[in-house]
Amino acid sequence: MSLSPAAVVAGAYFPGPRSENETWVRGEFQAVLDQWFDWRKHLFADDPCLVGPADRLSPGRLERREILSRELAELCEALTAETPTYTPRYIGHMKAEVSLPALLGWLAAMLHNPNNTSREASKVGTVIEAEAIAMLATMVGYDPAKAEGHFTSGGTVANFEAVWRARYRLDHWLSLGLHIAEKTGEPLDVFASAHMGWDRFRALWAEHGLTDAVLRRCSAAVGVPADVWRRISRAAGRDYMGPVLLVPGNKHYSWSKAANLFGLGEESLWAVGLDADGRLDVDDLERLMRRAEAEGRPVLMAVGVAGTTETGEIDPIDALHDRLERWENERGLHVWRHVDAAYGGFLCAILGGPDETVLTPASVAALRAIGRADSVTIDPHKLGYVPYACGAFLTRDTARYAVSAFDAPYLDRPELGDGKWSSTLEGSRSAAGAAAVWLSGRTIGFGPDGMGALLAETVRARQAFEAALGEAVPEVRFLEPADANIVCFSLAAPGESLSSANRRTAALFERIHQSPEFSVSKTTLGADYAAVIARHVSGFGGVIDAPGMVLVRCVFMNPYWAAPECRAALFPPFIALVREGLGRDLEAA
Repeated sequence: MSLSPAAVVAGAYFPGPRSENETWVRGEFQAVLDQWFDWRKHLFADDPCLVGPADRLSPGRLERREILSRELAELCEALTAETPTYTPRYIGHMKAEVSLPALLGWLAAMLHNPNNTSREASKVGTVIEAEAIAMLATMVGYDPAKAEGHFTSGGTVANFEAVWRARYRLDHWLSLGLHIAEKTGEPLDVFASAHMGWDRFRALWAEHGLTDAVLRRCSAAVGVPADVWRRISRAAGRDYMGPVLLVPGNKHYSWSKAANLFGLGEESLWAVGLDADGRLDVDDLERLMRRAEAEGRPVLMAVGVAGTTETGEIDPIDALHDRLERWENERGLHVWRHVDAAYGGFLCAILGGPDETVLTPASVAALRAIGRADSVTIDPHKLGYVPYACGAFLTRDTARYAVSAFDAPYLDRPELGDGKWSSTLEGSRSAAGAAAVWLSGRTIGFGPDGMGALLAETVRARQAFEAALGEAVPEVRFLEPADANIVCFSLAAPGESLSSANRRTAALFERIHQSPEFSVSKTTLGADYAAVIARHVSGFGGVIDAPGMVLVRCVFMNPYWAAPECRAALFPPFIALVREGLGRDLEAA
């Protein structure tokens, strides 16, 4: 039987669930070490040695090596009790096996320890980072010749990077509007000024003969925020309450952190309603836009999610862009659009290939629209199968990437030099993640024949799991629709109340959690998912008598699910575990 492209990728580029590629991997590890040691021995061959041949066997050195060997062995033994996320039996969270290109690239870079804070500190690492960012930019639909970005410690920091840039762009525009209002005495339209766009900004800059020094005096980001806000209030003739962030109710917790960290306050985080499918409601987004305009509060950013943390939904990114581009075209109001694709961004690798039909047309349209965003967050350490910690932040072009500068504001953008230390929230940044992504892109590839084929098969694994479990256990109620490779379900009999279903679902989770055979996760959908809960409960004719809905959550991102043998071997025992848990629940009842 011929293997599928996904099975070929999984078999060639991953260690194997039973360490099937052990011999080859050992050889590659040794080759990396050999090259590293040879480099160190021959680069400055005339330099003195620290340890001579006789010293290497001295009692003091041997004793210290024995201590290190003993402690290392203890550490390695302790780590065998760690959660085995490499196995397909682990379907609990967004963690899975690490690919061999990523592991070897990470190892090679770590041995050289490049710090990508600057070209001086990392002559090779910074070049690798730029090339790897271009690979990711191409995958999500950006023009790699124009796109900009860098690697971060994860999606949380990448989202912070987006807020940082959006804030400075908005601050430029609002600062100019404040200066003109104070100069002319005309009332300040806060919303219109904060969203004026760069063309309008440049025209007004030239018309009023502005300088950097003048604009800085009107900037809340550069000056004293309280004083500038008071001036904005006076110029506008109403209290200025600051900008708002529009994020969907399915948001990641990092957005609450961002509101706190950037001093916006929790009230500034306006949740966009979700539809019955658990996706961002574009009509509600527009409602909040109009509310913000009426209240004179700029929209710092509108966020769409591609692959939500809880259930993997993909928001209608295309519709979000269409709606906000209409505001731009008809009214000249520009709002920063960010896509949090920390989880689902790599699904873009499926697009344009034979496996595209594994995704719904709506998901395909949404993923294709990511390239229209001002900025994107993506996590290679999730569906990119790269070691932790590795996130990435991308912008459509260099103008959107710039931060913290008023130097002829984007008219002639100042050169930042060879390093990105001045434009990244994190100072020191390891090149290891960039090297891992770079080698993955050069081998597996981030297109339909490589990563795309592998990820398409994880979606099919989720579909096969739903079919097998649903047929075997009729009381399993799947949360629909499922956009990616995450599946959530509850236990409910026809007409059962939500509170009763929650109790039985939670009991099933505990049963699976206590078993050493499989790892799953649990999530509870709250008020933001009211429409989703109503739809789900109506599916079994139940009654909503609880504030939230408990679900068992399974993430089928492991590459080994590409092998039919894996599904044939592991689906039956999981189903048996569910049946056993259901039986015990009925006995207890």
